[in-house]
Amino acid sequence: MAEGDELPGSSSTGMPALLLVVALRCLGGLDMLAFVAVVMPTAWIEWGHRWCGLGEFPDEPIANYLARSASALYALHGLLVLYMSRDPQRYWPLIRFFARLAVAHGVVMFAIDWASEMPLWWTALEGPAFTATGLVVLATQYWSRPDSLISDSQMNVTGDSQER
Repeated sequence: MAEGDELPGSSSTGMPALLLVVALRCLGGLDMLAFVAVVMPTAWIEWGHRWCGLGEFPDEPIANYLARSASALYALHGLLVLYMSRDPQRYWPLIRFFARLAVAHGVVMFAIDWASEMPLWWTALEGPAFTATGLVVLATQYWSRPDSLISDSQMNVTGDSQER
C-alpha cells in the first residue's frame, strides 16, 4: 500500500490495527449477506433447505417467519459491526464486548445444533465459526492499541490521513 492509502482504522504504526478493521469489515459484510434471505422468494428458502439435506421446508407461517427474522437479525448484527469498524478507537469496549459475545454465542449455537440433531457438517461449522470470529477480533484487538487507530472521520475523501 502506498503512503496515504491506509484504510480507516489503520495507521502507520502497523498491521494489527489494519487487521482489526479488515476483520470487522469482513465479518460485518458476511453477516450483511443474510439480508438476501429476508427478501428472497420462499421457493429459494425451500430449495436451500432441501439442498442442505434438511428435507422439505415446513409449510407453516412460523417457519417462514423464523427463517426471515433470524436472517434480519444477522444482517442487523453485520450492520452494527460495519458501523463500529468505522471508528474502532471510539467503539473499542463495545467491539471487545461483541467479540466476547461471539465466543459465547458459538458455544451456545454448537449446543443448540447438537441438541437439535442438525447435520454433523452444520454442527461442526456454525458454532465453531462464531467462536472463531470472536477470537479473531479479540486477538486483533490484543495486538492493536486503541490509540493507534483512526476513524473514517479522520480521513479525507482521497484517503489521506488528516492531522489529529
